[in-house]
Amino acid sequence: MDVAFSSPWLLCLLALLFSHGLVELQASHHVYGNLQVSESVSVQNQPYRTSYHFQPPKNWINGPMIYNGLYHLFYQYNPKGAVWGNIVWAHSTSTDLVNWTPHDPAIYPTQESDINGCWSGSATLIPGPYGKLKPVILYTGINLQNQQVQNYAEPKNLSDPFLREWVKLPKPLNPIMAPTPQNGINASSFRDPTTAWLGPDRKWRVIIGSKRNRRGFAILYRSSDFIKWYKAKHPLHSAQGTGMWECPDFYPVAVDSSAGVETSVIGNKVKHVLKASLDDTKHEYYTIGTYNVDKDIYTPDKGSIEGDSGLRYDYGKFYASKTFFDNVKRRRILWGWINESSSVNDDIKKGWSGLQAIPRTIWLDKDGKQLIQWPIPEIEKLRLNKVNLSNKLLKSGSVLPVSNVQALQADVEISFKITGFEKAEVLDPSWTNPQILCSQKGASVKGGLGPFGLFVLASKGLEEYTAVFFRIFKTKNNKPVVLFCSDQSRSSLNQDNDKTTYGTFLNVDPVYETLSLRTLIDHSIVESFGGKGKSCITARVYPTLAIGDGAHLYAFNYGTQNVKITSLNAWSMKKAKIY
Repeated sequence: MDVAFSSPWLLCLLALLFSHGLVELQASHHVYGNLQVSESVSVQNQPYRTSYHFQPPKNWINGPMIYNGLYHLFYQYNPKGAVWGNIVWAHSTSTDLVNWTPHDPAIYPTQESDINGCWSGSATLIPGPYGKLKPVILYTGINLQNQQVQNYAEPKNLSDPFLREWVKLPKPLNPIMAPTPQNGINASSFRDPTTAWLGPDRKWRVIIGSKRNRRGFAILYRSSDFIKWYKAKHPLHSAQGTGMWECPDFYPVAVDSSAGVETSVIGNKVKHVLKASLDDTKHEYYTIGTYNVDKDIYTPDKGSIEGDSGLRYDYGKFYASKTFFDNVKRRRILWGWINESSSVNDDIKKGWSGLQAIPRTIWLDKDGKQLIQWPIPEIEKLRLNKVNLSNKLLKSGSVLPVSNVQALQADVEISFKITGFEKAEVLDPSWTNPQILCSQKGASVKGGLGPFGLFVLASKGLEEYTAVFFRIFKTKNNKPVVLFCSDQSRSSLNQDNDKTTYGTFLNVDPVYETLSLRTLIDHSIVESFGGKGKSCITARVYPTLAIGDGAHLYAFNYGTQNVKITSLNAWSMKKAKIY
């Protein structure tokens, strides 16, 4: 077989590799042993439960693949409670990535090599019997010695379109990769195998996240048969000062097209992306660079910053993400896990915790320096009752209600035309951290050009709102700089919630182009895409007044300069079928 088709799956889902006996990992995840068994909590008619984001009926969750035209979502799930622990691999299928049907759990602890936990991993499609492709899952297990090891599982029956049963390699074949005194791997920092790719030498490669002291790195393994794996002498890549790399992801992107490419593609028509989820900060970053297949070395492009201050898929609540190649629609899709901003006690009262972001198509920007993300078009079939405004002047200090939209679950697109750049505030050279700047200059702080944007999940009297907005500065050379913020500081009167404000600088020149914002609102989640997907910010919010009929949607401008809404399109969203 000349072409290897590979497709990742499990969104590494929060790097869920926290062993019950590993001190290093306890800080990342807390097991609430006395809270595992849920009370009989009804999850119906809850004001915060989402309607078109994936989540199971109850309890804690923290990826996807496509096989024979059917999408499979495997996810980390606690069947016994709304907090972390008792994790199994739950399994749902879909024909459109929007509506989902559940199945029995696919993988759960049964062997010495995973008896203390079946954690995150990825799937790859490899040549199988009778010329068919076979999905194989590589996942991290916690063995009897509380070591992190890598295991192999495959479907029991390839003729079952739902792939409902999975079988593991028997001992001693599992684990297929493990720490030993000879290979020098830290047994408490060895997790999250990626999708494998096939090199020109017909050998498979896979990377696994690890660290040594404060250096994070991607351990590289090779295999000829996908069962016997050999550690390479050097990692694919590493970076000092980044700490543990969880949920690494490595894949090609086309340099001259927005179409996705299969994971094993190499050559001068692609660049490569390396993403790591940083255990220390719970942020993710990615770099764009070059993969030398002969030396199995990845080198970030000049100017591609490594670490927490580098480029991120999402500057809000978004972690443990994973991409997969959709070989039917020729696109690469990004999934991320969105955790809670409510307290543990509130999670237990709700009876559930955590959900998946809307799947996003991802591709390389024309400048080759960053990625673009956009919600999959399938989500648009949930749209209802379009509301449209155009060429509307938004005067200084004004708040404009957006009526006839179900404000609890909506899809909103708005674009602004900006003039009067001489009114913009001068950007202090010391203002290098956009999140801090968004906190200091939030939605209630009036400026020259901005803040302007949307108040979502807002109460009628604006006692509560989540503000997604832009603010424009200028450098001493009069070059405009766009700040993109999601301000949760007034999102809820409940003081137990995390109400962090998020922000980033947006790579858009408002002199020559309109400023665009798309926001997906779903009861307790606000996913925002600035500059046609150049930057994304996701928030979890739990208002007390802006629930049910008390939720409202507004456009606002608190700057001293007027701005024009060139277009505003808003849709109420139907409820997806997620059983």
